[in-house]
Amino acid sequence: MSVDLDRSRPIWRQVAEAISKRIADGTYQPGSRVPGIVELSAEFGIAASTAQKALSHLRDTGEVRTEVGLGTFVADSK
Repeated sequence: MSVDLDRSRPIWRQVAEAISKRIADGTYQPGSRVPGIVELSAEFGIAASTAQKALSHLRDTGEVRTEVGLGTFVADSK
């Protein structure tokens, strides 16, 4: 899955939006693992810090949860 990034908008926000869309369309099911920092960096061609910011935003909005040592997962449906 490749996403064209618009360099005139914050990249981390676009990556977060792409992951959020994948959650909404069922690509990533509740409880399933989402790509980690290294995987996102490779997929989108971004810095690790940018990928971390995108995942942090999704965690802050409650879309994903992180389990230390295991990874980041789609939050269960409400």
